[in-house]
Amino acid sequence: MNREAATRRSAMFSRAVFVGGVIATLATFFAGAWSRRWIADDGLIVLRTVRNLMAGNGPVFNAGERVETNTSAAWTYVVYAVEWVTRARLEYVSLAVALTLSLLAVGFAMVGTARLWGAPWGVDSTRAVLMLPAGALVYIALPPARDYASSGLENCLVIFWLAVLWWLLIRWSQAQRDRLGLLAAVVFWAGLSWLVRPEMVMIGGLTLALVWLAPMPATRVGPVVLRALLVAVGGLVPLGYQIWRMGYYGLPYPNTAVAKEAGGAKWNQGFTYLWDLAGPYYLWVPLILLVAGTIVLLRLRRPAGRAAEQTGSDAGGSLLRRVDGLRRGLRRPSVVVGLMLTGSLLLLVFELRVGGDFMHGRMLLPQVFCLLLPVSVLPVGLPRPSQWRQWATVLPIVGWLGLVGWALFTANTTANQAGASISTTGIVDERIYYVLNSGHDHPILAEDYLDFPRMRAMVQDIGATPEGGLLINSPSFRMWYVAPPPAQAPGESYGHTVYFLNLGMTSMNVPLDVRVIDQEGLAYPLAAHTDRLTDGRIGHDKNLYADWVVVDTGMVDRHPWLPWYMDEKFVAQARVALSCPDTQALLASSRAPLTFDRFRHNLIQAFGFAKYRIDRVPKYEIQRCHLQDPYPPLR
Repeated sequence: MNREAATRRSAMFSRAVFVGGVIATLATFFAGAWSRRWIADDGLIVLRTVRNLMAGNGPVFNAGERVETNTSAAWTYVVYAVEWVTRARLEYVSLAVALTLSLLAVGFAMVGTARLWGAPWGVDSTRAVLMLPAGALVYIALPPARDYASSGLENCLVIFWLAVLWWLLIRWSQAQRDRLGLLAAVVFWAGLSWLVRPEMVMIGGLTLALVWLAPMPATRVGPVVLRALLVAVGGLVPLGYQIWRMGYYGLPYPNTAVAKEAGGAKWNQGFTYLWDLAGPYYLWVPLILLVAGTIVLLRLRRPAGRAAEQTGSDAGGSLLRRVDGLRRGLRRPSVVVGLMLTGSLLLLVFELRVGGDFMHGRMLLPQVFCLLLPVSVLPVGLPRPSQWRQWATVLPIVGWLGLVGWALFTANTTANQAGASISTTGIVDERIYYVLNSGHDHPILAEDYLDFPRMRAMVQDIGATPEGGLLINSPSFRMWYVAPPPAQAPGESYGHTVYFLNLGMTSMNVPLDVRVIDQEGLAYPLAAHTDRLTDGRIGHDKNLYADWVVVDTGMVDRHPWLPWYMDEKFVAQARVALSCPDTQALLASSRAPLTFDRFRHNLIQAFGFAKYRIDRVPKYEIQRCHLQDPYPPLR
């Protein structure tokens, strides 16, 4: 009776510690994220698209120009759906959804890992085994993780998708009986990877391959028909969206991938970006502690594991020598762990290859989160009085205390010291940068960014030019160059176009009828399809001359109306270069009316449009396209 009572007390205490650990971890994460709450300029870009959706203009950044400016299609529609239901202010919707998904991600990760380690709580039920926050603690301690929990960017959705996939896969691998509903959920969720972020297809694809190779449940329809049904479940949404994307936008992936050359290689910058995160926080310290602790815990659990393995071997030893036995072996938690670790390494290699990002830590957070999933919590047993001198039982406790110490150190570390400037590596602490340059501790609303340099001047200059015009930023923070439109009938307006790099704050502080485009090309196909600058800042290594935009928008191209620093000859050459038939075909893919023929043409030509590049120097583009230069070089 005493043993049964001890068992109940041990189980209740272990469960209470786990639930308390989850609550404490989420509360700590929320407090840290809330204290650093903000919405990034790039987060406001998403909201401009949502505004256009709400206004009936479609999923576009500028009405009448079909450009996909958001890398995560799923994040755009999640914000849109919540906004459509609540009708609350967009910035607050984005903030609330981001925080909620970030917290849910950590929660699902911890619950999934508790299942992995064999809850309820240990082999010896009379000895309390505490599921303590471990990898989850490491993740929430990283300042970038708290920054991007509320930034309005898709990081929250990415880690939420990873955590739910992890939880589903662990349940699938441990299920005692086949459950078609669970299998369909895994396949459907994995198929969404392409829409969450295109590179997440590495993990989604591995998941689908694992499910495909594993044995199918016994059903009346048979394995062949069942596999066909699963293909439909996993592929219907992503494939349907992909067909629509190619026909609607004329590209096989978001325009951001073209603008930032996601297929390019900048390995040196990628390793610089990795060190920018791992170096200041000594990220290898918790990784070593987690690996060492996991090895010790696995050794402690080995006898039970061997017994289970032996039982399985006795029950079906002959099958292990067959292919079917190998396939059955795929449905194990250890294979799911291997899948996640492999996926995180593939994502890391991809990020290193493309050169990382310009935002400190942001694009490595999914890799870190995915790598830490199998150790989000660890089962640390409380030693009995006679075991306190046994290193194998005490070491996990000491290691966990080391994790707590590292987390306290890291949570109060400022890694990027550039502040309101951009470091020599091109990497910046994005939140601090906008906090200091806007003068707001928590820049969330669009009007908070009116205090960013040039923003109030932009609004004033638009109001001062009712006839319209092209706004080009000047060196002064208090005025813009305005290239005027041609003569118009009295009372008519040509409309305004703003040409500026910071698309989010610009577009959210002007009406939807003001066109906003950028030099990098996130919202401007002409700039997106220019060649990459060899030594440009990562994420900003395209810069289309404003002369092209004067021609493209139809503004007056003569002095004194043309901004003083522009050369009329250069503008004239840009006009000829812009007439290149292939370039016009590219622009028509997003600007021409969306008829059935246009949709079909875009669908067929999408990959060709994606590869097309122009030279940003007009005279070289004239030569590339075999056009007649209005100012040929002297011989």
